[in-house]
Amino acid sequence: MSQGSYRPEAYDRDEGRHTASIALYLVLTILTLGIFNLYWNYCQMRSCNELLGHQEFSFVLWLLLVILTCGLYHFYYQYKMGAAINEIQRLEDLPVTDGLPLLSLIAAVLGVGVVADCIHQHELNLIDAA
Repeated sequence: MSQGSYRPEAYDRDEGRHTASIALYLVLTILTLGIFNLYWNYCQMRSCNELLGHQEFSFVLWLLLVILTCGLYHFYYQYKMGAAINEIQRLEDLPVTDGLPLLSLIAAVLGVGVVADCIHQHELNLIDAA
């Protein structure tokens, strides 16, 4: 994100950056009653796919399965996203956030999956900064 810019450059693919403003994305999610969270999850899936070097997540498949399972698939997805971030941390020789998959699942089950999204974004920001 450049100084003096009024618009965050959330996911700058050209520079390989996978960072986003957690506060901004959280506010946008709240203001849009959760609709922006779909885009946020898409960006996180894309980032993980790029950092892993293979197609682990598919936004269209995720959305379809969430709809077909009345939201239950999202619990599995949150766990899987936490596990993927742990795998990226290992690949990059970074400290692994122990318990991230379970914490992500618990947040989703408690109905605060956006908290898991914030934690995931924080971890992706740390990976990008390394």
